[in-house]
Amino acid sequence: MARSTTRPVVKLRSTAGTSVTYVTRKNRLNDPDRLVLRKYDPKAGGHVLFREER
Repeated sequence: MARSTTRPVVKLRSTAGTSVTYVTRKNRLNDPDRLVLRKYDPKAGGHVLFREER
């Protein structure tokens, strides 16, 4: 099965300064900008913003 170029794998890194990362896919056609999601950071003990890194 071929990988789609419209849904690349991106790494989300915590903005809380911890080294926690999430790996997900995003649709480039719907979200051309960098992805920012509010996810749980176990080291910070709560929900923080996670930004896409390239």
